[in-house]
Amino acid sequence: MNSNIVNNDVILSNNIELLKISKKLKKQEKIQKNIGYHLVKRSMDILGGIAGIVLLFPLTLIIMIAKFITKENDGPIFYEQLRIGKNGKQFRLYKYRSMVVNADKKLETYLEQNEEAKKEFQKYKKLRKDPRVTKVGNVIRRFSIDEFPQFINVLKGEMSLVGPRPYLPKEQQDMEESYETIITVKPGITGYWQVNGRNDIDFKERTQMDVEYIQNRSLWNDFKIVLKTVFKIFKKEGI
Repeated sequence: MNSNIVNNDVILSNNIELLKISKKLKKQEKIQKNIGYHLVKRSMDILGGIAGIVLLFPLTLIIMIAKFITKENDGPIFYEQLRIGKNGKQFRLYKYRSMVVNADKKLETYLEQNEEAKKEFQKYKKLRKDPRVTKVGNVIRRFSIDEFPQFINVLKGEMSLVGPRPYLPKEQQDMEESYETIITVKPGITGYWQVNGRNDIDFKERTQMDVEYIQNRSLWNDFKIVLKTVFKIFKKEGI
């Protein structure tokens, strides 16, 4: 008798879980087929991309002057890096360079010599006090100015204004089961993770938040994320 009750409970629990999964899949399929959503989102990306590129010219001049004054003008002002895009296709992401030249090598050496920093980087895939960041880099990061060149990626159709932050190819394995869901959308300049405690969230939680955004994405949610992003930038928290 007790065995039957336990078996019935397990069956009921499994059925409820399957029902939840089915509802999520149907919701995702409905969003994917929502032509209006995609048209409006792409239109906003184009308008936002154009506005961002207009600001790119004076910002570039200001950063060049700042680098010259601080004697940090060695190396290119822009930085390119391969990232994972929609459907797993890699693209070149553009940023203002905020780190020293040969930053990857410096990070490797730093982590070898600092065990605590190594543990932090393994957990978060970033460092709170990154020795690679320059003086000008610290300022442009605080105001998220280093992300502005990504408006070029938005106009090219490789990114969106809002979406999961683009992951590095070497992070694919750590993304685990979240990877297949995350690559169904374009990565964004800002997103759900950035405006909801970015610095206190480890890498696994970040991927889960990106999946949550994708499963519940809408124009209204995108609009709220953009507003929160602007608020954070004015508070000098960066994104």
